Amino acid sequence: MRSLFPPLFAALVLAVATLRGSDSAVFAAVRAADDARVAATIAADLARLDSLYSADLRYVHSSGKIDNKAEHLEGVARRTNAYEKFDYRSREFLAAGPGVVLMTGRVVIHSTTATGKNLNDVTFLAVWREEQGHWRLLAWQAGKNPPGGPGKK
Repeated sequence: MRSLFPPLFAALVLAVATLRGSDSAVFAAVRAADDARVAATIAADLARLDSLYSADLRYVHSSGKIDNKAEHLEGVARRTNAYEKFDYRSREFLAAGPGVVLMTGRVVIHSTTATGKNLNDVTFLAVWREEQGHWRLLAWQAGKNPPGGPGKK
């Protein structure tokens, strides 16, 4: 009697490789959507941000302030915190389920407020959801890093 192990193992390897390949394409699409979000934020392009944000957006700033989509777009429009650069130190992606990708990492956000230039070093969790064939930001939550970076005291 022949063992079923070799054909089953080969099928499993092929399935995992296919999934990882499709994850790579999905992650590239989410990375592109996030790059577009960053560019639109810097440009204060509200129409572009509106198309990149889910209607269900929940945006938690590193200060603890929580915005919905309309509130966040209003804040970008007022430019009380004019974003100038997002310097990603790390950005990783994880498929959380069909049509949902978690993006985690660390970013230094350069901005200007009424009091001057700011550097905001944060660790973040972003949730991207595929909606009607487009990747949209569903949630963002950031926490300030201590001087020296994450894990330093």
